[in-house]
Amino acid sequence: MAGIADFLDSLIGGFDLICFSLVIGGLFWGLFVLRPWNNQNGYNAVLLQKTITLIYKGGFLLAAAQLFKIILKIWLMTAVLDRWPFPEFAGTAQFIGGVIRTLLTVFLAGYCYQYLSKNPFSRTHWVTAVVVAIPMIISGAWLVHAAGRFDNRLVLMSLTVIHQLAAAAWIGGIFQLVNLWLLKQSKLVPAELWPLMLRRFSKFGIASVAMILISGLPIALQYIDTWNGLVGTGYGNLLMVKITLLSLALGFAWLNKSAVFENGVSGNSYALNNRVPYYIEAETFVLITLLFTAASLASQPPAIDIPTLTASWQEVLNTFSPQIPQTSSPSHIALIAGEAGRVAIIDQVPSIAATEWSNYNHNIAGIFLTTMSFFAMLSYIKHLPSAFSAFDKYLPLTRYWPLGFVFLGIFLFFRSDAETWPLGPIGFWESTFNNGEVLQHRIATLLVFVLGIIELSARLTKNPGSKLPFVFPLLAAFGGLMLLTHSHVGFQAKSTFLIQVGHTTMGIFSLILACGRWLELKLDKPGKEIAGFISVAALFQIGIILMFYREPLY
Repeated sequence: MAGIADFLDSLIGGFDLICFSLVIGGLFWGLFVLRPWNNQNGYNAVLLQKTITLIYKGGFLLAAAQLFKIILKIWLMTAVLDRWPFPEFAGTAQFIGGVIRTLLTVFLAGYCYQYLSKNPFSRTHWVTAVVVAIPMIISGAWLVHAAGRFDNRLVLMSLTVIHQLAAAAWIGGIFQLVNLWLLKQSKLVPAELWPLMLRRFSKFGIASVAMILISGLPIALQYIDTWNGLVGTGYGNLLMVKITLLSLALGFAWLNKSAVFENGVSGNSYALNNRVPYYIEAETFVLITLLFTAASLASQPPAIDIPTLTASWQEVLNTFSPQIPQTSSPSHIALIAGEAGRVAIIDQVPSIAATEWSNYNHNIAGIFLTTMSFFAMLSYIKHLPSAFSAFDKYLPLTRYWPLGFVFLGIFLFFRSDAETWPLGPIGFWESTFNNGEVLQHRIATLLVFVLGIIELSARLTKNPGSKLPFVFPLLAAFGGLMLLTHSHVGFQAKSTFLIQVGHTTMGIFSLILACGRWLELKLDKPGKEIAGFISVAALFQIGIILMFYREPLY
């Protein structure tokens, strides 16, 4: 069961940050954006109660997540040490800090539930709630990297708390904007609140992002001391992923701000009501993924601490160099024969058969994806150039491209983990729950198969009111999240890191795939076609990465 506990540790870390953003972002939203004590804004009880409900529910869930993290650590240590970890664990900062933060979070959520929800227009209660939140925020300083360092500990702990606070303020505010839009669509709040809150949050968001950058830069410089540390370690790689995701989110934020500015200058509210809400939804995808990436980053040792496990930028670049795909696979007997030496703790012997088996799996999967995404891109073309006009009649067939996912899922079912059931000697349940990587492979295989069935049905069935098409971007976003939290072992071998670089890169493109498809379903023309093409182009890029995939032999 240690495998599933290790996998859950990454997921619960991301969920913890989402709940933290709901609480802190919601409080800041009320104090600096809503300002409900100003009656002239025309707020109603529905908006304030929904806002406060998100705050205290987020608080209770945050406390539960923090408690579950403690239980998970006890579970992991018991599995690894083969004994009960107490009383030693009870004296650690992780245990003490986690328990204190849980209690402080329950107190904060209880205050919001008992007092703030009954006095939503009271400035005093909003300010008091923020004051009550301060000890909980500070307690998180003992649960971050900086708490275990000997140099600049206090400065780094303070900067990390400020960084988390600024991120929660921004991301939690985005969650509240989504909430406001849903209430507006249901006609539960006045329509004029939407542009007003967008204008206010635009300024607040800029201040939050500025604080994220100001606090994050010195932390990064302290933990990463070389360019190779940035590109050649798990910590540096995930930091680059965070920067990429932040850039994507800021791109959506710029589109939103441009629409707000246009509305302020010309009074034209078309983009404000017909595009901005969907940009915000896509931005939410990005920010949620960013939080899970941040949780994975927290489990990584800083690059400055592992100079002997750092890959060079040339080695990282080489993992993406074009190579002829491997289209022949070693036999299953040869693979199993080399497993004992490959997994040995002492005198480990690399298995060429295992490496070639993995290369074959990835390369064939890449061929699947590049082929189907090529046809997917063709499906956005109405007419081929005159030289190929004879093939125009075949263009309608390109909409069947999601069938490729179904065949890929079947392929992965038999090939992804050959040492386990159905091909190998290790049973299904034993391998699934004792190996976090196998568990993720099983989930990914099921995801690919289901994704193909659903997307094919969605594209062939023209039902304007159907919610079926929205399953594809949601599953694609979840797939990207899985890739970005894919077995990031702390002190991993260089070869393991070089494999994971490809996973994180594909995770980013999976998120672009999800956002593009979501916006294709939501936007009007011409943004609809542009977003759709970007979506399948991202799928094509994932296929290229897989087609050139090679595992290092050392």
